[in-house]
Amino acid sequence: MAKTKTLTLDVRSMPPWERRPKILEIFESLAPGDSLLLVNDHDPRPLSYQLMMEHSGRFQWNSQEKGPQHWEAIIKKVA
Repeated sequence: MAKTKTLTLDVRSMPPWERRPKILEIFESLAPGDSLLLVNDHDPRPLSYQLMMEHSGRFQWNSQEKGPQHWEAIIKKVA
């Protein structure tokens, strides 16, 4: 069985306009079964909606920690 990996991306120090493109770039680079641990300074829920529209059935979203200043979500690529 192949090992899965989890990459961590803390976008809190990035300019807002760079965040989403970087998150999507990393998501696309993941192999099925791998995950991205996203650390953000606000609720990343709009990103989950975008993924639902553009990548339906290809990911699982699991919020780990919810605000008010620190948000974490694990985005697992499933297909």
